[in-house]
Amino acid sequence: MADPEKRAERLRVLARIAEYEREGRFNDDVEEDDPAIPIQPGDVDYVIRKPSSKVKTAVANALGRAFFENMIRKRQLIIREVRGIENATAVKEGAIVTCNHFHLSDNYVVYKTIRPALKKHHYLYKVIKESNYTNFKGPVRIMMRHANTLPLSANLSTMKEFYAAVQTLLSRGEKILIYPEQAMWFNYRKPRPLKPGAFRFAAKYNAPVIPVFVGMKDSEETDDAGFPVQALYVHYLPAIYPDPGLKLSENTERMMRENARLWADAYEAFYGELLS
Repeated sequence: MADPEKRAERLRVLARIAEYEREGRFNDDVEEDDPAIPIQPGDVDYVIRKPSSKVKTAVANALGRAFFENMIRKRQLIIREVRGIENATAVKEGAIVTCNHFHLSDNYVVYKTIRPALKKHHYLYKVIKESNYTNFKGPVRIMMRHANTLPLSANLSTMKEFYAAVQTLLSRGEKILIYPEQAMWFNYRKPRPLKPGAFRFAAKYNAPVIPVFVGMKDSEETDDAGFPVQALYVHYLPAIYPDPGLKLSENTERMMRENARLWADAYEAFYGELLS
């Protein structure tokens, strides 16, 4: 039985998606978030150096696994097929992972399916927006703050710590998930225009990009708002490497264009239609 309040809110979000799509506002948030409290320098142990941070990370990851695996058992999260994982396992160094952003669970989908490409004792790091770090309460707050998350911040000094952490993590071989579409659009199937940040990191720190495109099909299950749960088809596409002969800005643009092309090709092959 669908929850009427959740269904009404979902319908408002879908209406906003349709409105923003018409207006070409593809990177704007469609969810209504409270303003974020700016994260201050020193608030985040980005590379998990402190013993207390390591304990909190273990707890947060355990909570996250339990939460999402319970969704899988209840068929509220359905990973139907993984394609091209060899493209990820071939990347032995640190890398930026990009994925289309369509659901709160897509970061776990990437983590669960990319695990064969992760080194022993490594987790998938996830870049998140500031409000996700500051605004949640309860168990979700623990996961957002400590499950290998890398929050952005409006504070420039904090962002210097963020940049340093990205460089450190890539240098030690970690994989970092970034959503280059920026905002999450619920179950939106088309690739959206990309922002350059993920590709600038890859170009600046000489790291490859592993593009992931998740295709969706309606399953026979419904969620708590009465909408079909999507069966997910996870496509790992060929890695994109920086060209050492190009400038930072040129590499950033080239890698972003190639990511967009690979996503478009994957979309058209999966759905059997041209991306318009």
